[in-house]
Amino acid sequence: MSWLVLLGLSLFVFFIFVVLFRKFVGYMKKEQNLVIESFHDALIDKDNPVGLNKEELDKLKQQQEEAQRHLRDVISRIPVIQKDGRFQIDEEAIRQRRAAAQSNGSAETATNDSV
Repeated sequence: MSWLVLLGLSLFVFFIFVVLFRKFVGYMKKEQNLVIESFHDALIDKDNPVGLNKEELDKLKQQQEEAQRHLRDVISRIPVIQKDGRFQIDEEAIRQRRAAAQSNGSAETATNDSV
């Protein structure tokens, strides 16, 4: 009969600890402003995976568009030919540009057009 009393007492103490632990966890979540996000809020936006605010995102997109324009401009200046099914730099066209620039007396433009 004494073991039933001990079992009852130990269960009572166990449930007291569980209640205290739940109250402590609730208090700590409230104190630290912890919020468990729903799954819907945690989904990553494919247009904004980093989570920037609207102004920063627009600024970043504008910088990327300018960089793409500049890259297209630079690539369009490079003379290329298709040889064996692959695009390669046309070295003859580059030599002709350099020779034309040197004959005009502007060596500065010749160095800017080089690859």
